Amino acid sequence: MLTAGEVAGLIVAMFWAILVCFLAYVLIKLARLLTATTKVVNELGDKVVPLLNEVSYTVSETNRQLVAVEAIASNVKEVSDDVAKITGLASTVVTGPIIKVSSFAHGLRHALSRRGRRRAVERRP
Repeated sequence: MLTAGEVAGLIVAMFWAILVCFLAYVLIKLARLLTATTKVVNELGDKVVPLLNEVSYTVSETNRQLVAVEAIASNVKEVSDDVAKITGLASTVVTGPIIKVSSFAHGLRHALSRRGRRRAVERRP
């Protein structure tokens, strides 16, 4: 027969064994989780480095293209300014003589119509 102290020691030993088994199970799961996490981090590192290199190349290429676009935009602005100047000059050169010819034709037509009216009045008996 077991004494009360031996029974209490046996119960404590059983709970201790259960606790150790539970902690061993938790540590095994934790070790697997850490292994999987390490694997994912390594794979991510292997994929991120080339990706960062590609992003760096893309950014530098974009900057180079933006410099070219800026030069093109500057040239387009210059051409636009030149076209505006040429249009103004052409307008001045062409419209001046056209206005003068139009004014002369209007005056001539007006004079001829007045002359025609005078003749018509003179012909009336």
